[in-house]
Amino acid sequence: MEFSFYSYTNPGGRDHNEDSVRCVVQEGRGVFVLADGLGGHHCGEIASATAAESLLSGCLALSNSDCEALEMQFQGANCRVLEGQKIPGQEEMKTTAVTLLLEKGAALWAHVGDSRLYRFSGGELVQTTRDHSVTYMKYLGGDISYLDVYHDDDRSSLLRTLGKPACQPESGQADIRPGDAFLLCSDGFWEFVYDEEMQADLLKAETPEQWVRLMLLRHIRRTPPGNDNFSAIAVFVEGEV
Repeated sequence: MEFSFYSYTNPGGRDHNEDSVRCVVQEGRGVFVLADGLGGHHCGEIASATAAESLLSGCLALSNSDCEALEMQFQGANCRVLEGQKIPGQEEMKTTAVTLLLEKGAALWAHVGDSRLYRFSGGELVQTTRDHSVTYMKYLGGDISYLDVYHDDDRSSLLRTLGKPACQPESGQADIRPGDAFLLCSDGFWEFVYDEEMQADLLKAETPEQWVRLMLLRHIRRTPPGNDNFSAIAVFVEGEV
């Protein structure tokens, strides 16, 4: 398959950026990684970069790609972050992560935390990862609506991250075809761009960059002063090589 992509990251209203993005397409395999270091846990930018580099290099080196193998890469990335916590000043560092691997007509993805992956096919949103947060559990339990997820006070309380002894990634897979599209983004992005708007802008876009730029026009109008870092990776499945 042939893929095109565009990545964007911005510190927002913060003095430094704790998000990390990595994208590589080589020999018919595309690997896309986004990690969001946790603010308030110190050295979030180191945690996210450590996880992103580990996931990228590990996925590129895979001989057999399946959900189990991808989840093992998350276990390896978690070990790298835990090892980094032994350095003075980095003891509390943690990060979310979401990874997409495209190859041979198939997509594999996995995530930990509230960085999301959206999958579109035929111009329709067909799948979204589930946040590992207190807020999302409240939504699944019927205590709040889906729209409340964007504003609930507990949305930053994460149940799973990289940098904890137990790593519990959640994975998925699907066949892909030309015209399919994927969006990976941090919570600082998706909190200000709603699902139906992502889909509407996708239908207008001819390239991944144009898609992201259209969504950013919505994002900039809604973000408050001091807003969080925000990052996105857009990927289009173009067709056969």
